Amino acid sequence: MLFRRQRVPLPDYPARRIAIIKPSALGDIVHALPVLTALRRRFPAAHLAWVVNRSYEPLLKGHPDLDETIPFERGRRGWWSALRYHAGFFAGLHRRQFDLVIDLQGLLRSGLMTFATGATRMIGLESAREGASWFYTDVVPDGGRKGAHAVDRYWSVARALGAGDGPKVFRFPAFEAEQVVAEETLRGWPRPWLGVGVGARWQTKRWSREHFATLITRAQGTFGGTAIFVGSPEDEVPARAVAEQLTGPALVLAGRTTLPHLAALLGRVDVMLANDTGPLHLAAALGRPVVAPYTCTQVRLTGPYGASAGEAIQTRIWCAGSLLKRCRRMECMGELTPERLWPVLCEVLLRWQSNSRSA
Repeated sequence: MLFRRQRVPLPDYPARRIAIIKPSALGDIVHALPVLTALRRRFPAAHLAWVVNRSYEPLLKGHPDLDETIPFERGRRGWWSALRYHAGFFAGLHRRQFDLVIDLQGLLRSGLMTFATGATRMIGLESAREGASWFYTDVVPDGGRKGAHAVDRYWSVARALGAGDGPKVFRFPAFEAEQVVAEETLRGWPRPWLGVGVGARWQTKRWSREHFATLITRAQGTFGGTAIFVGSPEDEVPARAVAEQLTGPALVLAGRTTLPHLAALLGRVDVMLANDTGPLHLAAALGRPVVAPYTCTQVRLTGPYGASAGEAIQTRIWCAGSLLKRCRRMECMGELTPERLWPVLCEVLLRWQSNSRSA
């Protein structure tokens, strides 16, 4: 850990140029958004920047609390090309002369980015891994990766900087052009609009396609409406496989939206049914009701945060929340059935039905 001299307490530190380092992934970036708005309240005149993977930059570009996004490219081929790129990227960070840098990623790569800035104060979380904490001037206790929800862990930095008294607010860019496209995309499709995310990078997060089809079929049989499938290009095949099992209307948009378009679409859905993935957390942050099956991950650590209604349903089997990415047994799929999620989804749709009638 870097040598610590006597210095100004963080709540009194007068930062002028601030960088948040949180390159990925989608759900994690969404979870970190309240920290950005808290920093803007604490430092209204400061220059605020965010280091983010280029693929996720569109979600932040134009954010009302940001002055700059700094895109980072991953996956450079060849060690010499990667070395040259990293050297140039680190030099670019140093030239920006940040005086406060906050590493919310907590891994070796982000720790090196933090150190490369040369900032006077470099803050990271106590739960950082891979030796990242050696590059910080200030380490903030956050309850640990298994002790608190991700949003609350990141919020520890806001509290440490004297910005934690206000509310946790999830703000997004206006996405004005994408709002128009989203409205046109959904026009004419019967409501309620059920956003559906069947994909996930981890095998163990993927609720079975048959379960999705069974639950959506029941929802459409009772309330009507359209299933709107979203996700990455890799999710298109499973999304179509589920859509083909439905008798009601289905719109497959997986792999066909930009992140701003996705945000505009999810801001309009009447409920989001999805695995523990970025689109689920994006929908929750946008204030939409969510219903989610949780198998290998834990609701208390990464469940939908601040959702206006609905909830995540955790499997009850012996290895629930084990955080395994792959599993041969997958016993959770037999226990976490559509019948367990139906009462929650039904309640959400009954509320929608009541509100739509009164309107």
